[in-house]
Amino acid sequence: MKQNFLKLNSSKTEAIIVGTPHQVQSSTITTITFSGQDITLSSIVTNLGVKMDAHLTFEAHIKQLCKNSFYHLRNIANLRPTLTLSDAEKLVHAFVSSRLDYCNALLIGIPNKSIQKLQYIQNSAARILMRVRKYDHITPILKALHWLPVELRIEFKVSVLTHQCVHGTAPPYLKELLTTHTSLRTTRSSNSYLLKPPRTKLRTMGDRAFCSAAPSLWNALPDHMRAPQSVEAFKKGLKTHLFKRAFA
Repeated sequence: MKQNFLKLNSSKTEAIIVGTPHQVQSSTITTITFSGQDITLSSIVTNLGVKMDAHLTFEAHIKQLCKNSFYHLRNIANLRPTLTLSDAEKLVHAFVSSRLDYCNALLIGIPNKSIQKLQYIQNSAARILMRVRKYDHITPILKALHWLPVELRIEFKVSVLTHQCVHGTAPPYLKELLTTHTSLRTTRSSNSYLLKPPRTKLRTMGDRAFCSAAPSLWNALPDHMRAPQSVEAFKKGLKTHLFKRAFA
């Protein structure tokens, strides 16, 4: 910290042990010492606005996200009769969609019940924006707005990060997490920029790690999408690909 001219603020510093329920419960550690300061372990910590729990379920983060999003949605709903569609859409993106997308790559592989809570936010935003009834079917509305469902928005973010890792524009700490697949035989797939997924033990954590989730999503993409191209071109093609998956 001294090398970067930083000083620890013990009143704002949090620490947490991350692991399976058994690992966390069996731990006897209650405090850690960092830069001469004793820091008491917490069950939930906040990092760059994201609430992280010991088991990485992100339940506390999702709960806070729902609370904040619906607060803004109620305000937008009250204003909606006086707003144009364009202005209402700007408010929804500024106060709701941006929250759903913020650090959402961390949510890859979370349980479906958690995804549904986030999807309910997006569905509510779409209904307010398009001024339709609560029980109207949501799929045509999302399709008309050209919005990817929440789960695919998460996949979109992870896939974009993976593209940047494979083609050299991501930071080293991300690129070193991925391993390129090498084939002993020369086949058509040997030059398709495939990634080698690591072996994992836990679906709840191991399969959700970037080093595991990224290769799974990346290898499932069509060959032409894994080929070198600009980030902008990849994003455009990826959204079209995921949009067809969602609404075909």
